[in-house]
Amino acid sequence: MTLWEKAKAELLDIIEWTDDSSDTMVWRFPRFENEIKQGAQLVVRQSQAAVFVNQGEIADVFPPGQHRLTTKNLPILATLMGWKYGFQSPFKAEVYFVNTRNFTNLKWGTSNPVMLRDPEFGPVRLRSYGTYVVRVNDPAKFIREIVGTGGHFTLNDVADQLRNLVVTRFSDMLGESRIPLLDLSASYDELSTSLARKIAPEFLEYGLEVTKLLVENISLPREVEEALDKKSSMGIVGNLDNYVKFQSANAMEAAAKNPGGDASAGVGMGMGFAMANQLGKALATPQEPASAAPQPPPLPGEERYYVGKNGKQAGPFDRTTIIGYITKGAITRETLLWKEGMAEWQAAGQFGDFASLFRTTPPPLPK
Repeated sequence: MTLWEKAKAELLDIIEWTDDSSDTMVWRFPRFENEIKQGAQLVVRQSQAAVFVNQGEIADVFPPGQHRLTTKNLPILATLMGWKYGFQSPFKAEVYFVNTRNFTNLKWGTSNPVMLRDPEFGPVRLRSYGTYVVRVNDPAKFIREIVGTGGHFTLNDVADQLRNLVVTRFSDMLGESRIPLLDLSASYDELSTSLARKIAPEFLEYGLEVTKLLVENISLPREVEEALDKKSSMGIVGNLDNYVKFQSANAMEAAAKNPGGDASAGVGMGMGFAMANQLGKALATPQEPASAAPQPPPLPGEERYYVGKNGKQAGPFDRTTIIGYITKGAITRETLLWKEGMAEWQAAGQFGDFASLFRTTPPPLPK
């Protein structure tokens, strides 16, 4: 300390701290040899507390306000220093200002996945993260347990310890909760409340209070999420046989709307029939357990029809499906049809079962 700083400290009789930082938790007031004049003014602003320390022992704690330092309002320090009738000369004591405001948006998250056993998916690995808010609620305990003799203590000095505490307790709580994986997203509020309640006593041991804690996300590994997405997609599709027929009908309808001279339309039509035919074959044998009863054959007398276009065939289809395709225009007069018992393919316009559906002009009126 320079000579001017020493002289200035001897003249000062106001002890205060104007915090211009966002992460300072404790700041020690600098005085030459820690001397404080009798009757000095102590100014403690909102969201602050002033802690007096004598030879490493916590003495008096002052709340926000303006205080004149006398024997009367320094009872513990007066006892420690043996002041029976007051004092007139300067005394030595360290003054620590503690920031008691809320420190917000502190991050926590699992650095490694948490292994859990889910009743539906079996062993899974979960990652999670969130935020929390903390404040100093016992300045004396915070200095004694965490700060020590440091003159400038910031949030970064304790953030790692607090984050590790939150993550450890969360991992333990998540395993004990036994919440099914698919129900976790609906339990964030309950998990946040339970975690805050679980870690509160341990934070209080440091003189800290958790005023808010949020679980923002619990996620699966990417490959597991992709598998889950595929399973969801299969559930949305439902009956694959009906889905293939629907897709085939859409392809036929789109091709019918395009003039027959368009080669690309013909290719698209052929691809639609080929897809329906190939997938129809793949799905012809239901994927059922060995103990399941076999599917019955078509009812006696039920006709089954095949459709041929652009060198591709699809089917078999029942009569109702063929009529639907004709109504939509997917099957035209020139489209080839075949059913069991026929020697060769025949144009739909001359196919006995459906010829009447292609009549575009009424017969002559009777005379």
